Amino acid sequence: MDDAAVAIAVGGMGCVSAAGLNLEEHGAALAGGEVACGPVPAEIYATSLPFPVFSVAGDPLALTGRLPEVAAAAELTALSRTSRLALAAALEALADAGLSPEMLRGRKVGVCLGTTVGCAFNDEDYYRAWRQGERPPLAPVQRYLQGNVSIALQAVLQLAGPALVITNACASGTDAIGVAADWLRQGRCDLAIAGGADALSRIAGNGFTSLLLTDAAPCRPFDESRQGLNLGEGAAVLLLERESAGARQGRRPRGWIRGFGTAGDAWHPTAPHPQGIGLQRAIGVALAGSDLRRQDIALINGHGTGTPANDLAETTATAEVFGADGRVPLVSTKALTGHTLGAAGAVEAVFTLLALQAGKTVGSRRCRRPDPAFPYRPLAEDEERVLTGPIGISQSLAFGGGNSCLVLEAAVW
Repeated sequence: MDDAAVAIAVGGMGCVSAAGLNLEEHGAALAGGEVACGPVPAEIYATSLPFPVFSVAGDPLALTGRLPEVAAAAELTALSRTSRLALAAALEALADAGLSPEMLRGRKVGVCLGTTVGCAFNDEDYYRAWRQGERPPLAPVQRYLQGNVSIALQAVLQLAGPALVITNACASGTDAIGVAADWLRQGRCDLAIAGGADALSRIAGNGFTSLLLTDAAPCRPFDESRQGLNLGEGAAVLLLERESAGARQGRRPRGWIRGFGTAGDAWHPTAPHPQGIGLQRAIGVALAGSDLRRQDIALINGHGTGTPANDLAETTATAEVFGADGRVPLVSTKALTGHTLGAAGAVEAVFTLLALQAGKTVGSRRCRRPDPAFPYRPLAEDEERVLTGPIGISQSLAFGGGNSCLVLEAAVW
């Protein structure tokens, strides 16, 4: 069988974000629940900037009650906030698949996670104190050196297999899922923990503010009054396996990875190509690899940051690929989570599969009047659409002109 034709099953999913601490809470938020957006919690970092964020209030591992028994207390203490988010999501994905860490012993389990700043900017306090002539303890530096989120999960869960971190800006989580699916097709591992994670960071917050991309109010993706994005934090993990493995164990998958595509704009360090050229190509590659047509797509979960340039470029690319009639509902879920950076593509893959399983979608939160300048009209907040099938796409646009797309099919039982 050709590698590209091997079906990759999503055996389980896990998700932690401002929208919820588990899949059930994310499903409720997707259906219309409220999600708080407010100041950065003091325990994460102090800031005088007035821009609200979507945060997870407290320690994600403690909040979810998913402290792994296989890990030593010292290992868990050394984990960064990003790694704790990732571990909480991974443990839910394993449980959702009917697995425990102990059941993975002796199996080749790959770990492929996307992040942007999650592996780096957690030693800021140390360097600030050092530059002021103090002799601070080295714990932050040691945490930095142990900041590789995939290696951290591999160590805590005692896994054997390939481990990779992908840092391709806002497409990182999408890319990690696509790469892990390829690992399985190529026989590099038996199972794969794939997704993305990112915690809130002062450096990321200051950076996006300096680029004039943040909104002082809760974000309004695709709305004509949109002013920018809100940062968020979170993690999502998909437990991937070759179709035959899931069938042998008698488990029903959540769905399947049908295709993956990635392409570059080669346009600007931070701005998307105005026509979304790279996104058009990424969608085309993903559809071609899935052996599906654009007519098979029932839902488009867009990147939808709420910035003027992104939303216009994305709707322009969508119109080029799918036509301008708006037949396929286009939505953004970032008004529920904020922009979770390297986690965004994975969080949105989970949301996409949840919506496809439910067979319906509602419009983007706070998109009360879609911008009439868009070539493709997204669903407004008060609109609901019954989906025409179980197949959808989740797409990501990244700094540096990176564009990635997953074709996902939900299992409907």
